[in-house]
Amino acid sequence: MRQSEFINIVMPFKDKLFRMAKRLLVSTEEAEDATQEILMKLWTKNESFAKYKNVEAFAMTMTKNFCLDRLKSKQAGNLKLVHSNYGESGSGLQTQVEAKDSVNWVQKIMEELPEQQKMVLQLRDVEEYDFDEISEMLGMQPTAVRVTLSRARKTVREKLAQKHSYGIG
Repeated sequence: MRQSEFINIVMPFKDKLFRMAKRLLVSTEEAEDATQEILMKLWTKNESFAKYKNVEAFAMTMTKNFCLDRLKSKQAGNLKLVHSNYGESGSGLQTQVEAKDSVNWVQKIMEELPEQQKMVLQLRDVEEYDFDEISEMLGMQPTAVRVTLSRARKTVREKLAQKHSYGIG
């Protein structure tokens, strides 16, 4: 496969790879390194793309596995989840502050979720993949993906409601 073909196939979802890496790793720099590493691995495998039905799903699975390996490694002792993929368009300052506060609370709550729930929530609600794609990426049955997503959303909803009702964190 020529470089231009590789670029046409892989580059449209490069940002999704980065966001997944950033969801799982500590910093923008770590996520950029992971994304670059994945792109290099994809480049070396580009001759075998034909055997994959969905190159994007394959790349997302590679990213997930790479980041999880990174988290398990000894050098990753201080890595944690962060995510700043949310933006607020020009509304009042108070609304912006409240929205930012809510996003921060959702991030904190997501950090506490089991690993599988974090990934399903990220892939479905942030990256907007469908259930079959998530199922393929994570090696789960579509029903299990739905149940995991439901549990993750319920936990986030309950903890957010609890935070708002008590006003403390």
